[in-house]
Amino acid sequence: MPALVTLGTASVPLDPEVLREKQEALFAHLRSLGTVMVAYSGGTDSAYLAWVASQALGENAIAVLADSASVPASHVRDAEAFAREFGIRYQTIKTKEFENPDYSKNDGDRCFHCKDELFFRMEAFGKENGLEAIVYGVNKDDLGDYRPGQEAAKIHQVEAPLVKADLTKAEIRELSRLAGLPTWNRPAAACLSSRIAYGMQVTEEKVKQVETGEEALKALGFVKFRVRHHGDLARIEIAREELPRALDMEMAGEFVRIFKPLGFHFVTLDLEGYRQGSLNESLGIARKADSAR
Repeated sequence: MPALVTLGTASVPLDPEVLREKQEALFAHLRSLGTVMVAYSGGTDSAYLAWVASQALGENAIAVLADSASVPASHVRDAEAFAREFGIRYQTIKTKEFENPDYSKNDGDRCFHCKDELFFRMEAFGKENGLEAIVYGVNKDDLGDYRPGQEAAKIHQVEAPLVKADLTKAEIRELSRLAGLPTWNRPAAACLSSRIAYGMQVTEEKVKQVETGEEALKALGFVKFRVRHHGDLARIEIAREELPRALDMEMAGEFVRIFKPLGFHFVTLDLEGYRQGSLNESLGIARKADSAR
């Protein structure tokens, strides 16, 4: 019987034979590259890709983790722990996107400049260490979404093996589960800079405010959420299934106690709940349904 992966409220049947064939194609493609650097964040997609690359190529594969203020420290720790647990060779490299005014001005192309910087640093690392191909964890479902970083990948000739293997997010989650990877059901994540409203300058101070606030929400037991930075105002998005707990006067007091000391003058709870890429609405870009993630 096909496996069922639950996405939102829907259960999607997955054919085990199709999954096996796609994974075999992924292994074969990675082996054909000889040596690879995986742009690695520790999320579901990049963790699975790093694991497959390590299985396929051994020491000829290395996961490259960006050392950036836009990456939460807890995510870096989780990514490093995952790599150590599964014997994946990894390296952390410093990226300097905050020094680029085109990145800091935070227009609709911010993600392009972030990925451009990452791939530039990975190319330099590869030349120093005799590594050639760069791969990253974009999947088939991502192709219809607004992701300027994909343009940077084209410029730097970065390969997308998950797309080449025709793998969807649901299939990657199921293959990760079957492989025993704890990242199989990890919530979608994005860099901290993505929480800053477009048009507002991105600074390390602002992303630190967001990081501290989100870590505090995690400590309160919330699972799916975002803190959106609108200058003096913090807009908290919490998944609809968790909203009843958030819509409580005692919890409201907790939010105020967390966010006002961080420098926010106003603290709000978004009544639409958490939705991925909500800041893209200001660019007139329709977001994909959360259930497709």
